[in-house]
Parts: sequence; structure tokens; C-alpha cells
Amino acid sequence: MSNLSLGKAAILDDVPGPAEQLSLAERLEPLRRDPAASAILTDLDGTLAPIVARPELVGVPERTREVLASLADSYALVAVVSGRPAAGARGIVGLDQIAYSGNHGFELLLPGETEAHPDPSLDGHTEDAGRFVAGLDPRELERAGIRLEDKGAILALHWRGAENEGEAESLISEIENAAEWQGLVVHRGRKVMEVRPNVPINKGIAVAALLPARPVRAALYGGDDRTDADAFAALATLHRDGVLEASVCVAVESDETPPEVSGSADLAVEGPEGFLSVLEALLVE
Repeated sequence: MSNLSLGKAAILDDVPGPAEQLSLAERLEPLRRDPAASAILTDLDGTLAPIVARPELVGVPERTREVLASLADSYALVAVVSGRPAAGARGIVGLDQIAYSGNHGFELLLPGETEAHPDPSLDGHTEDAGRFVAGLDPRELERAGIRLEDKGAILALHWRGAENEGEAESLISEIENAAEWQGLVVHRGRKVMEVRPNVPINKGIAVAALLPARPVRAALYGGDDRTDADAFAALATLHRDGVLEASVCVAVESDETPPEVSGSADLAVEGPEGFLSVLEALLVE
């Protein structure tokens, strides 16, 4: 596993000093020892699948899909926690036997179900972001090379591949200020900004809600973007509070990885291929 490297390990307890430098096998041993009481949670874009110029073109490699299917047969919970709508994430991954938390936790699609369930906190707020974005000038967005993605309760503005990304990001900043002035929540990712309703949902809350549904004592989460740092924090808290006996946070790194992701992870890997190596190491006979 030459593409694996230890990153800046987060200290998950109150003991000062450097965190213990464990090998990959040592970190994964609590999950492999008892897969029926362990959970594997992962982001999609940039973690299972490479980042591409347009989000609709993303694809999960066949080997990754095969490994996820095998893990679902052994582990208590395998779930994709994505910024995409849950049904869209399932369509990309192509597996019905795992769970999908979509729109950063705003909805949940469980194995075998055909429709995602919105989080109750969305009641009365599903149109908040849409009303704001509907007031933006579409010609101005088009001139700047900003693409709109309608994700239901969340609206995403992408500028990856814009002719002048700096100019596009300047307009994004203006939109960000206007959205926050109207009481909406704005979240930036890798050349994307999401406008969300002001309700208490994020990937950390989603992870904390997913785990109690199974008798889970150990969990791993892999991710590459700012929203995934919330999931890392949730696992660290559950571990510190004794809810989990072991937790592993994996930063899937690229030249766009935010420092808060690498800085709060237990180990780092290089891109989706590196994370696939972690998933392969979790396979049990």
C-alpha cells in the first residue's frame, strides 16, 4: 500500500502531546475484528470517485463498486454521505444495498427503499434557498461561467472550468453576502458554493444519526472536503464520549484539500485510488 501515508493525526482525547503513529493495519484492526459491529461511511465526489469538470459526468470505478458491495455483506453499516441528492448518489454508486445520506444529511435513503426521506427539520424551509437563487440574474451567472445545480432544498453554484475563475469567484462572494444577509446558510467546497436553508443539518449530524440505527462500536469515515470535517468531528466526539470504542477519519487528499480536512484526520491517502486501498484493507473473508 505504497500510496498510503500518515497525515496529521487528530488527538481524539484530552491527553496532550503528539498522537500515536499507528500503521494502517493497526488503525483498521478494530473494524476488521468485528465487522458486524462496525460502520464504513464515505463521501462520494473526490473520495469514491475522482473530481471532474462537471458534476454530472462523475463515475465510480468498477473496482470501488465491487469492494463496497463486498463490504456491505460483512459490515453492520456501509453508507455514502454525499452533498448530492440521495437518489442521485445511489444512481452514481450503483448499489441498492447500502445507505445514502444525501444533501449533506438533509435526506436519507435506506437499503431497499425507493424514495429518500427528508429530515424533519426541513419542514417549512424546503423552498428557502430556491427563492433566493430565483432572484439572481441568470445572464450575469452565465457571463461569469457559473453553473446552477438544483438539489432540492439546496442550490449549488459551480465555477470550476469558468473562463475566468477569479472573476467568477468574485461574483460568488457577492452572492454569498446577499444570501447570508437574508438568513440563509452558505457553504463553500471545491469550486462550488451551496446555498442552504438555515436549519441545523450537516454531515456530522447525519453521521451521528446514522450510527445509532445499528449496534456499531467502531466506525470509519473518508472524505476530502470541508463538509467532511464535520463528519470527522462527529466521530471524534462519539469516540471521546465512549459511544464508539474506535474511530478512524481518513483524509482523501489532492492539491485542493482544505487544511481543516487534513488537520483533523487520523491518516491521509492520495485521491480516490488511495481510499480504495483503505476499503480493500477492510475486506474480510
